[in-house]
Amino acid sequence: MRVVVADDSRVMRQIVIRTLRQAGYEWDITEASDGAESLQLARDVDPDLVLSDWNMPEMTGIDMLRAMRAAGMDIPLGFVTSEGSPEMREQAEAAGALFLIAKPFTADTFRETIDPFLA
Repeated sequence: MRVVVADDSRVMRQIVIRTLRQAGYEWDITEASDGAESLQLARDVDPDLVLSDWNMPEMTGIDMLRAMRAAGMDIPLGFVTSEGSPEMREQAEAAGALFLIAKPFTADTFRETIDPFLA
């Protein structure tokens, strides 16, 4: 499975990738440092899943998701972000996100949230 992990923090991208590995996901992962880069990777790589932070420079995660949907890309996307307010969750769902995982998270959190979408 090809996955794009988008976060403006290299350290946070590494934490997400490590946690995915701990959860048992041995995916082919490509990193993006902002929403614009992630959007381009979505076009170029056609990943099976995008895991994105919400607040990033150049283009936020929610703007990137909206751009993907406006371009007709139906690539599954989930947010892994520091905020998980009800308003953000509503915006994410309305834009077509599969889920929103709020930091801090664990391998169990990833499995419990992601596994239902893999079935």
